Amino acid sequence: MYPAAFQYFRAQSIEGAIHRLSELGEDARPLAGGQSLVPLMKLRFSRPSALVDLGFLPGLSYVRTENGTLRLGALTCHADVEESDAASRIPILHDCAAGIADVQVRNRGTIGGSIAEADPSGDWMPALLALDTEVRCVGPKGDRTVPLPEFVCDAFTTVLELGELVREAIVRFPAKGSGGAYIAFKRSAPVYATVSAAVQLRLGKNDVCEDCRIVLGCVGLTAIRARDAEMQLTGRPLTAHSIDHAVEAAMAAAEPEPDLRGSADYKRVLLGALVRRAIDAAARRARGEQVEVHHEYIGRS
Repeated sequence: MYPAAFQYFRAQSIEGAIHRLSELGEDARPLAGGQSLVPLMKLRFSRPSALVDLGFLPGLSYVRTENGTLRLGALTCHADVEESDAASRIPILHDCAAGIADVQVRNRGTIGGSIAEADPSGDWMPALLALDTEVRCVGPKGDRTVPLPEFVCDAFTTVLELGELVREAIVRFPAKGSGGAYIAFKRSAPVYATVSAAVQLRLGKNDVCEDCRIVLGCVGLTAIRARDAEMQLTGRPLTAHSIDHAVEAAMAAAEPEPDLRGSADYKRVLLGALVRRAIDAAARRARGEQVEVHHEYIGRS
């Protein structure tokens, strides 16, 4: 299917893009990598009257460290995060970037576009919510920084105002003794995940879990932070017993809808397995082990 007719504008500066989007109104959309927006347009689920192409704007593609944070420019593609030495210091980010779709999408899709799209089936939101992440926005009223949990309002809905754009994601480096992991279950590499799980934790003496975040993807209108599951681990030694209770609480927090990817019960069972694997990988990384994490696919042995 072909998208509905639209106007196309190529922005030459971020100020020009903001002005153009403000001028065109609510029916105009910014275009970054296009890996989320363009398929929706082809299916006519999204029908913008105009696109403002941000892909040629200078200075918005970078991965750099600054004052204890990792800064990811809005036009940074997933492959750049995957290959970044700085980003590899936060393994959960590498897990996420390396597992997004296929190499073509990873070289075109951008982190800013993914955040702004707020697709409940996307990979970035659970991984970033497991960390201390802020979104720096720029618009007609100037710059502002919004904590990621406050940035997403609902499925495909954010706090971005008319003419406002994501400029960068700011991720605080985890404390010493921390480890994280992001794992998704997919039918095949190019498709969205059936379910996903992100875990970030910090271990202290005697394997006591001092802090923990567990975020569930693809089982609600937004990524779900499983706080009851976190409570089963926080302040306690990490044992098989505490992990069992955390997995059960995570499954209870999920709100999956049945669809072509599986029934609600099927998704809960998958989610429990992923949360368990993510906790194990995160804990081993927190102890200093080098652990490879890969997504799970149908038919993988």
